[in-house]
Amino acid sequence: MSRSALVGNVTAMLEDAGFVVSDRCAIRPKSFDIAARRGDDLILVKILANIDAFNEATGHEMRRLGTYLEATPLVIGLRSRDEDLKPDVVYFRHGVPVFSPDTAYNLFIENVPPLIYAAPGGLYVNIDGDLLADERQDKDWSLGQLASELGVSRRTVSKYEDGMNASVEVAMALEELFEAPLTSPVDVLEGADEVHESEATPDDPEADPDDQQVVAVFTRAGYSVHPTVRSPFTAVSEDEDDSDIVLTGHSKFTKAAKKRARIMSSIGAVTRTRSVYVVDRAKQESVDGTALVERDELADLRNADELRDVIRERSEYEEAA
Repeated sequence: MSRSALVGNVTAMLEDAGFVVSDRCAIRPKSFDIAARRGDDLILVKILANIDAFNEATGHEMRRLGTYLEATPLVIGLRSRDEDLKPDVVYFRHGVPVFSPDTAYNLFIENVPPLIYAAPGGLYVNIDGDLLADERQDKDWSLGQLASELGVSRRTVSKYEDGMNASVEVAMALEELFEAPLTSPVDVLEGADEVHESEATPDDPEADPDDQQVVAVFTRAGYSVHPTVRSPFTAVSEDEDDSDIVLTGHSKFTKAAKKRARIMSSIGAVTRTRSVYVVDRAKQESVDGTALVERDELADLRNADELRDVIRERSEYEEAA
């Protein structure tokens, strides 16, 4: 299957699941392919045939964007090296959850979340420690007795009851012993970090030297500016006074700039953000809802309120469902 077809299939699946999906980010480089929202759930999705193409820099940017936009970064892919991704298993690459289209279908269409996640050493599941302790006590077994049945140490059983996750084999043995479900699903949208301890969100990259003036104006106006490297926009800017998020772009006003502005507008409709594109010269005030501001005009804005007013008057988005 071609990557274009795979992107189309995933997009159609998400729409069938009730997501509002942005236009595809058909530009390079790109950290994610589509943004999608269903209610309060916002996801940024990278779609790859081979997930080995997902590098650290892209993973770091997706995680940063997830923090700024209150979104969950995800990778949906078919295989790693020569091995297909297993169904209903969550993998991780550079701190980002990764799973197959089948797993995505079960999660988003069937509302059946995955139970298994991959980590160094094998496949693991979440054990409900309180439920395990209750089942053991109802059976009137000591920690030692259960440890003997499982072939592990007493301390290991104690850790399971304290919340340590178990291998798939141990989980199956436990459920067979107690004839009860003891596992809990991997909450991809909310709690993936609970089963994958990763480093803190990576620091922002340095802004491109050409963007320094734009960054300075937005910073002076009270925005926290987070530069990006692999996104359709050059920064995510947060208004510290009212938490208004603005996707920010900057370049000459070319056909490529118009394309980026349109993509920014589509993403903004899904992420519930505004978007602004700073250009040298423009004969219009917006592109599909992305505000256009000339560089000289930006420099002449006298205060933060003027900047906010210009962005709000020229940028529009229809809030996604």
